[in-house]
Amino acid sequence: MTKMRRFLAVFSFIAIMFAYAGTMLASGGGPGISTDGALKKLIDGNTRYVEGKQAQKDIGDNRRTELTKGQHPIAVILSCSDSRVPPEHVFDQGLGDIFVVRVAGNIADKIELGSVEYAVEHLGVPLILVLGHQSCGAVKATVDGGKPEGNIESIVKKISPAVKRAKAKVKDKNKLLDAAILENTKATAGALTKKSAIIRHLVEEGKVKIAAGVYNLATGKVELVEVEADKEKKTSEASHEHTHVAEPIQAGH
Repeated sequence: MTKMRRFLAVFSFIAIMFAYAGTMLASGGGPGISTDGALKKLIDGNTRYVEGKQAQKDIGDNRRTELTKGQHPIAVILSCSDSRVPPEHVFDQGLGDIFVVRVAGNIADKIELGSVEYAVEHLGVPLILVLGHQSCGAVKATVDGGKPEGNIESIVKKISPAVKRAKAKVKDKNKLLDAAILENTKATAGALTKKSAIIRHLVEEGKVKIAAGVYNLATGKVELVEVEADKEKKTSEASHEHTHVAEPIQAGH
C-alpha cells in the first residue's frame, strides 16, 4: 500500500510539472529564434512581399486553435497607424507571428513602451523593429506647423524634436519630409532603451535587438536604418577606455 502511495505521489508530481511547463510555454517561453534570425525572417518576408511571392499561411481553425494555447511572436513591430502600412502584409507574416503596436507617427510614449515591454519581457520576443514610412501624415503635420486640433497636438509635440533635427540637416524643402520621417523613426528606436529600464536591460544582455526601417509606399520595400546607441552609455564607455569607441547598434543583418 505504501509503495502504491509513493507511486501515486511521484506520478502526481510529474503530472504537475508537465502542466506547469505547458503553462509557461503557452504564456510566453520565447519563440526559440535568435535576434538576428528574427530580423532575417522579417526581411525575407518583406522581399517576398515586394516580389509578390507571399508564402501560403494557415489562418484557419487549426492555427487559431493552436494560438489559444499561447503566443510566441518573433518580433515586436512598432509602426504607424497608417492604413497603407499593415505590418503583417509588409513582412509577409501570419497569425501569431508578430506583436504589433500601432500609433500615428510611430512614436513611443508610456502606453507604447508598456506594450513593447510586455512583449519582450513576458513573451520572450527577441526583436523590436520601429517602422516609419514615406508620406507619414503625422510627421507632415509637424513639418507644416500650425496649431493642431485636439489631442493630435500630443503627437505633434512628440515628433517636433525630430523635425527640428531634420531642418538643421536638410535645406532642400522637397527633401525635408523624408528627412524628418527618418529622424523620427531613429528617435523612436533610440528612445526605447533610454525610457525603458526593462528594454535596456534585455538589450544589454543580448536577449533583445532593436532595429528600425522606413517603408516605401510605392515599392513596398523596407529600408533598414542605423539605430544609434545611447549617447550617455557611449560617453561612459569612452571615459573608461579612451582607446575604444563604442559601436552603435546595427539595424542590418
